[in-house]
Amino acid sequence: MVLTRCLALAMLAAAAPLAAQDSSFQVLQQRGHAAMGVDQYTSQHHFDALADGGRIVLQRDSTDSAGVATIRAHLRHITAAFAHGDFALPGFVHAREVPGTRVMAARRAAIRYEFHPLPGGGEVRITTRDSVAVAAIHQFLTFQRSDHHVGDR
Repeated sequence: MVLTRCLALAMLAAAAPLAAQDSSFQVLQQRGHAAMGVDQYTSQHHFDALADGGRIVLQRDSTDSAGVATIRAHLRHITAAFAHGDFALPGFVHAREVPGTRVMAARRAAIRYEFHPLPGGGEVRITTRDSVAVAAIHQFLTFQRSDHHVGDR
């Protein structure tokens, strides 16, 4: 009886952090939906670190023309905002300052952001020759992968 009760309490204690993570992730997804205009559960994010920077990809079923248009408008918006050193939107989605953005804002003149349409959405390609900026971009993308629960590189 005591062993069963201890086991049950241990299971509840182990489940509590998972429940908190799940509810935190749900809230992140809700803020993402509000910021991007598309359902985060029916869209796919990718955050790829590359030698000269990286890329952010957001796609959904390409037959959803309204959703694809919304994604492309969002990606164009963040392309322009990031180029101006404005990272308020990722700060809102993640409810905190996103790692790497302070350096990316400070070195914005050395970083290039380009939007490219892709089937079902698009990508923001981030490039630079500045090694400090590359490190910050990689930090930004690594955080995004982790917080969005995406298994990219």
